[in-house]
Amino acid sequence: MSGMITKVSAARPVRIGVLVPLTRPGWVEAGRHLLAGLELGVGEVNEAGGIGGRPLELLVRDTAADPQRAAAAVDELAQLGVAAMAGEYHSVVARAAAARADALGLPFLCSSAVLDALTERPTEWVARLPPPQSHGWQVYADFLLRAGHSRIAVAAEPSVYWGAGARVLRDHLAPRGGTLIELDARALTPEAVCEQLVDQRATALLLLAGFPEPAVSLVRSVRRDQRLAEILVGAPAGQPEFDAWARALGDDGAAIPFLRYLPERLGPLGARVEAALRERLAAEPSFVAFEGYDTIAVLADVLRSHGTDRADIAAWPRVAVEGTRGRIRFSRRPGISVWQWDRAPVQVVDRDPAEPGRFRIRYTG
Repeated sequence: MSGMITKVSAARPVRIGVLVPLTRPGWVEAGRHLLAGLELGVGEVNEAGGIGGRPLELLVRDTAADPQRAAAAVDELAQLGVAAMAGEYHSVVARAAAARADALGLPFLCSSAVLDALTERPTEWVARLPPPQSHGWQVYADFLLRAGHSRIAVAAEPSVYWGAGARVLRDHLAPRGGTLIELDARALTPEAVCEQLVDQRATALLLLAGFPEPAVSLVRSVRRDQRLAEILVGAPAGQPEFDAWARALGDDGAAIPFLRYLPERLGPLGARVEAALRERLAAEPSFVAFEGYDTIAVLADVLRSHGTDRADIAAWPRVAVEGTRGRIRFSRRPGISVWQWDRAPVQVVDRDPAEPGRFRIRYTG
């Protein structure tokens, strides 16, 4: 194997441009997990001989959750000759990157962003691994209804992503007898949000707001208000997945359900990758790390099967790859402008109050 590595490393690399949030105000922990999965995948591809004897190489750019910075990075990486783009965690940032990639005719496999309208028009250049927000958040709404919640408040900050999530929830809840109460997390103090929850007789509060603030202050205020002892606090966007949440909130951060894109049980590939990611991260890998690994699995298969020319790489409908979370194929879905993996697993999970480092599956969509 060492001879193969030497031979591969001496060849001209096949470059993949990567966008990840690695500094604030981006979600740095998510970016680190995503990059760990991408790097693990690349290492395994190169150990197996690369792409036709050429090594796979990542050119990484930090988006810091800035859409303009991401769009500029796509331009830069395209000029550097990358074969394709990959990555990004933040939906609004991924949308800017996808629009630029589409305009340039540059294949982009979105690893971890869920906003339905990733591009304004249908495109052949962009594909996505995670389920669209409309699907995942409908699963979350079903979980709330089955748990007996019909008066659901959201503490939301203004953004395209949070606004889209609130619409999905409202449109799915209303025909089923549910009411969505929208509270402005930027205008109201955490104490004022608690007063509204009492006045509106809400039985659940969903955090559609940034971490650490205002999410941490909202959780603490609700947990300390005896009038709200029975209220469910939820975070559909997945903030409690990461260790930073547990460090910031301790026991207060448990029993807060969120969306996670993992199957109930990992198969042999997933279990092997999980162990390798755990060693690389020195922590439990999040679903975002698996998304990174699966991104490389897809791109390596496309590059080997169809070549390294950009026009040939965007062969998304012909992909059939075994990923860590199931077999990956892409198709068109109504209302979704990009090629979509339509069988990504969806769970509603929380941290166990008895053991906040352990996750409980509350519902499977």
